[in-house]
Amino acid sequence: MTSAMFSMAPVVPPPWEKAVVTSGAGFLGSHLCERLLDAGVDVDCVDDVPAASAHNVEHLAGHPGFRYLERDIARPGCPGTLAGPYDLVLHPACPAPRAVFAPRPSNPPDAGTRGTRNALALADRDGARFLLVSTCHAGAHPGGDRPVPDGGSQRFSEALTTAFVSARETDAGIVRLFPAYGPRMAPDDGPLIPDLVRQALSGGPVTIPGDGSRRPSLCYVDDTVEGVLLVAASRSVRPVDIGGEPTATVEEIARRVLDLTGSDARLEFTGAHDDAAAAEQLGPQTGFAHEIFGWTPKVSLGDGLKRTVADLIDRPARSGPWNVPSAEGGVHRACSW
Repeated sequence: MTSAMFSMAPVVPPPWEKAVVTSGAGFLGSHLCERLLDAGVDVDCVDDVPAASAHNVEHLAGHPGFRYLERDIARPGCPGTLAGPYDLVLHPACPAPRAVFAPRPSNPPDAGTRGTRNALALADRDGARFLLVSTCHAGAHPGGDRPVPDGGSQRFSEALTTAFVSARETDAGIVRLFPAYGPRMAPDDGPLIPDLVRQALSGGPVTIPGDGSRRPSLCYVDDTVEGVLLVAASRSVRPVDIGGEPTATVEEIARRVLDLTGSDARLEFTGAHDDAAAAEQLGPQTGFAHEIFGWTPKVSLGDGLKRTVADLIDRPARSGPWNVPSAEGGVHRACSW
């Protein structure tokens, strides 16, 4: 298997005929659906968003291999409503940053954990390859009195996945995503680029966490999807990091956004610690993904930002204003991590 398998022009047939993508109407999920369809795989897109509001996948509605199924994967009995049979179950129903850091009731089990259990049951039923799309927070170790955001839920989902491998011999793997960005991000998909664009377009100020010197890990969505599907096509069980190498500082990214939006907004440095950076500040360990799967990000930050900013500027005209509902207290389906 080569890294060209899921390039923009696949040359090797994918190893699946039918896949189900949970949270498929979100940012990452919609790109996974699109890439699988382009590779000739039939896709059931499962999400609890009403079909009329599923703007990220509306362009796929006429594809003969695509079905949109309005379901909540976390609800009891949901697997029984999905006929299948599937040979791939992709489960990217992980919390995005705003949901991660929002206060939530301490009433276990978490919705994300229930969703993982149901998605695993679906894969086990059909003998399908299962891939948990986890986050960089799951493998992080908190320092001092700062907790790892939502790390408990993600670690439990990873432990549950590993348990299915051990106890039921389920063909399951795990990818840990560092922040991804690209077209179809919603205004609240991540605490950095959409915020910078929104503030720039509104005239500012554009707020920069801390002194702006942090270098965030950012990976363009096409490269992220490539990595996810390469791991999905393998028999790997161990968690695999997928993410971009930190390059530009937050201040440099903000200035690029100002240039791309044509905004003359001023920058305002908060001087406060950026909690969102706690889990990813060391960056992804992508050596395994590169050595075993041949995965390397290809889209430069400059090119990725141009495409992303253009899409964010155009998004309100396509799918309504930027005042989207808050994701507090729930599982954010967009999954930008």
